[in-house]
Amino acid sequence: MSVIIKPIFTEKQTAITDKYENRYGFMVVPSANKVEIKKAVESLYNVHVESVNTMRYDGKERSRYTKSGVVTGRTPSYKKAIVTLRKGETIDLFSNI
Repeated sequence: MSVIIKPIFTEKQTAITDKYENRYGFMVVPSANKVEIKKAVESLYNVHVESVNTMRYDGKERSRYTKSGVVTGRTPSYKKAIVTLRKGETIDLFSNI
């Protein structure tokens, strides 16, 4: 099973990548550690990873109004990794599209 679930394409992550050209965000398996994430990115994209920063996010509570009343639930929790590559290296995330 792969450690990386998917790359992150949000406005906030795009702003980080624009400011620091060698930083990329990935959604990863919650049980993955920094060493596993580093090895997965290096093998998948053939780059050299300098550092990995991870953060955990709890799912948000959501509620909606229906005919039968208020339905509440939670979005799934996830783990995010910000990967910093060596200077001058890049990842082409749009090559598979």
